[in-house]
Amino acid sequence: MKLLQFIPQIILLSTLLSGPAYGATCLAPQRPFVPIDPVAAAEYADLIRADFENYIRDVQEYFQCLDQERARAFEEAGEVSQQYGMFVNETRGE
Repeated sequence: MKLLQFIPQIILLSTLLSGPAYGATCLAPQRPFVPIDPVAAAEYADLIRADFENYIRDVQEYFQCLDQERARAFEEAGEVSQQYGMFVNETRGE
């Protein structure tokens, strides 16, 4: 039995069984803008304060996203490594 004739089926099967590999898109928040002009800063102090509070909240969510994506990618890399090891072991006896 020639392994080469089954390569398209093996590729299709491994694609279907492995499922999609989606990584999270973690977008860093934009830094708050603070006007240089002290009069403008005082005039818009409430908006600037809210921007800082939003930034702090958003950057914490960003860090959580990065942590989750790192954990997901680490787990995926382990699975891929195991699959590759199995593939190498199975194809050594060609």
